[in-house]
Amino acid sequence: MSFLLDTNICSEYLRRPPRLFHRFVQHSGRLYLSAIGLSELYTWAYKQDDPSRIASAIADLLHAIRVLPFDEKCAEVLGRIRGNQLRQGISYGSIDLLIAATALTHDLTLVTHNVKDFEHVPDLRIEDWMAD
Repeated sequence: MSFLLDTNICSEYLRRPPRLFHRFVQHSGRLYLSAIGLSELYTWAYKQDDPSRIASAIADLLHAIRVLPFDEKCAEVLGRIRGNQLRQGISYGSIDLLIAATALTHDLTLVTHNVKDFEHVPDLRIEDWMAD
């Protein structure tokens, strides 16, 4: 099984690596990050007065995981999910839907600590590595 890491998992790893180190080693070679999540990590870095420490940690992280683009296939999956949700009167964070669509498109299990943010996405496999 391969995994798409949500932004909160990566930021926790960058803050306190020992907490998730075992999981990253255990699943080495099968860890992915959406380009959307990567943009959120860079936003976190560049809103700091001195972004160099976080930007450097992100660069190191990119040696251990692969970044997936948000492409046409992801866009169609997102449109299907969001269209169905809007018909049901459900609407929530579009960034979360971008990440969920990437996981579904690539048949990846999403790893997040914000499980509630994704509960209305059908067929999405979710794990919370910080719940243990």
